[in-house]
Amino acid sequence: MNIHPTACIEKGALLDTGVEVGPYSIIGGGVRIGEGTKIGAFSVIEGRVSIGKNCTIGHHVVLGAPPQDVAYRGEDSEVVIGDNTVLREFVTIHRATGEGKSTRVGNNCFIMAYCHIAHNCEIGDEVTMANGAALAGYVTVGPQAVLSGYVGVHQFVRIGRLAMVGGLSKVVMDVPPFLLVDGHPAQIFGLNVVGLRRRGFSAKERELIKRIYRILYHSSLPLGKALEMVREEFSQEVAREIVAFFEESKRGVLRWRENRGLKESAE
Repeated sequence: MNIHPTACIEKGALLDTGVEVGPYSIIGGGVRIGEGTKIGAFSVIEGRVSIGKNCTIGHHVVLGAPPQDVAYRGEDSEVVIGDNTVLREFVTIHRATGEGKSTRVGNNCFIMAYCHIAHNCEIGDEVTMANGAALAGYVTVGPQAVLSGYVGVHQFVRIGRLAMVGGLSKVVMDVPPFLLVDGHPAQIFGLNVVGLRRRGFSAKERELIKRIYRILYHSSLPLGKALEMVREEFSQEVAREIVAFFEESKRGVLRWRENRGLKESAE
């Protein structure tokens, strides 16, 4: 380990092999830090926090502070961060509300400077949040989603896998998987074609996703009937994923921008 002499490591903290802690950082007694993780200067990690292997924690990061939630009554909760995740400078991630509950960030995430992840959020693997993006409490972000700079997400909103949210967007309803959204409030603009290509989705798979969303948004069917039609017509896993996302929505899903359908190619 490489611990700067000005760092404060409280009794009870567990630091694995190869952990580095920068100047003036404070590591609380309930913290667990995995092998090879690097903590920058002036960071504060308090409460019950578990950080995985080979993470990079920038300077002035605050992890495990009590939730900014009037319902919180001091119950025992935690922050859990996966392996190979990068948290850049001034990121804040708060503990959960509720006894034994957690705020979670997955593996291989890239959370850029000044982002905030509030209590009880669930962030999947390989999520990117650009500078200043902020999540209110109980937000769920699916794997490989991208939130651009200064996006604001309302509490309890879900963002689906491989969705991309444009900068400065206000997101108050659920964002289905694989879509590109933008605006204040956010609306759907089309498929996240570039993201799908980069993640190895073939032209055939992209066309399938386009056909599914054409039924859900542009068939003039009531949503229940459209979902039933998708279930009957498509047996692929991606179809089941999309249908399940809609059926599990509690806040409702975003609307498609008027006069912008799915005419563009999914290539």
